[in-house]
Amino acid sequence: MSIANALASVAVKDLNAASEWYASLLRRPPDSRPMSEVCEWKFQRGGWLQVYALRERAGGGSCTLAVDDLDDVIKHASSLGIDTSRTTSNPRVKTLMIVDPDGNHIAFAQAFDDRMAR
Repeated sequence: MSIANALASVAVKDLNAASEWYASLLRRPPDSRPMSEVCEWKFQRGGWLQVYALRERAGGGSCTLAVDDLDDVIKHASSLGIDTSRTTSNPRVKTLMIVDPDGNHIAFAQAFDDRMAR
C-alpha cells in the first residue's frame, strides 16, 4: 500500500462558527470548501486539517499540528483568549494543547529531534 498524504479531521457543531474560529487561530481562511459541510486548510509541508459539520461527533476529535515556533503559537493563541496553560517540554519536543469551542483537542508540537515528524 502506498499512502500519498494524510488528513487530520475534527467534527464540529456549527461549521460557520468553527471556520471563523480556526481561521483566526490559523491566521488565514480555509484553502478549500469541497462540500458545504467541510472546510480545509492545507499546510506547506503536506497534510491537511479538515473541519466538518457532524453534530453527533463534535468534540470527540484530536489532531496534532507540527510548527516551527511554538512560542509564537502560544502568544497568538493567548491573544485570542485561548487557554495556553497546557504545555510540555523535553529535549525532543515542546507542545501546547488547546481545546476548540466544541471540545476537540488541538495539539501544536515543535520537534527538536530530526527523527520526529515535522
